[in-house]
Amino acid sequence: MERPLLTWDPEGVQAWADTAPRAGAVLVHSLRGFVDAGRAGALVAEELLEKGDPVRIASFDIDQLLDYRSRRPEMTFSVNQWTSYDEPHLDLDLVHDEEGRAYLLLHGFEPDIQWERYIKEVRSIVERMGVELTLGTHGIPMAVPHTRDLMVTIHGTDQDLLPDTPSLFGTVTVPASAQNLLEYRFGQWGLTCVNVAVHVPHYLAQSSYPQAAQRALASVADISGLAVDGGDLDEAASRADEEIARQMSESEEVQALVAALEEQYDAFQEARGEGAVDEASLPSADELAAEFEKFLAQQRREPPNGA
Repeated sequence: MERPLLTWDPEGVQAWADTAPRAGAVLVHSLRGFVDAGRAGALVAEELLEKGDPVRIASFDIDQLLDYRSRRPEMTFSVNQWTSYDEPHLDLDLVHDEEGRAYLLLHGFEPDIQWERYIKEVRSIVERMGVELTLGTHGIPMAVPHTRDLMVTIHGTDQDLLPDTPSLFGTVTVPASAQNLLEYRFGQWGLTCVNVAVHVPHYLAQSSYPQAAQRALASVADISGLAVDGGDLDEAASRADEEIARQMSESEEVQALVAALEEQYDAFQEARGEGAVDEASLPSADELAAEFEKFLAQQRREPPNGA
């Protein structure tokens, strides 16, 4: 007999029934994925949990979904004993926004295996909980400078929820993720799913970049109407800026890289404002794929951190 993948907490389910909005229920999923540049998704989850007074509704059996050989959780060894373990989890919580509105948050480790089974379980959550919008966030590495406003690519199954702005992407093939496959399957099933991908400077992709989480939260608020923001991340963002400035001051190579990215970014924004984006000013599909593959290679060498 197949082991259950999802275990429901009856008290949490009842709490949702008592507080769920009559219409427009939202499920935010922000996972520690294999592709989460700047830890944007992980930081969003931390912020929403910190403010949201979470109540557990359900938990996935993460042991069935995680490939420990390719993505090993961290343990801490102190003197002569193991003192902590970054225990993997994938949980569904009831949380509240800053105005007290209830919504759902799926957070933890993105599945490595059994994607189709996992996605069917998320569909069961959406249908059982009366969710009308499923909304995901994560970071992607891009050739952009940290000295300019962070851009986002918003994609999904409902064109009415997507911004009418020029995209950096034409057609590009990249390795799949559970999060993007979920959006694809939801589209086939006629369910509304949107994802916010923050463009994180590729040279900062391996670092924790709170500015990316703040940008993601702003988009979540715009799309869902939830009262969420990243104000509590201001201090961490300031520290990140100071560290980046220090590293730039010590490296002429980094200064030259940033200057070149600024020139490319400004040219794109100027053309964008005139309504005629020069294709030559955009990175090619091959360039985008190369940055993506480089990021994935680094991810394979370095274990994930954060919450």
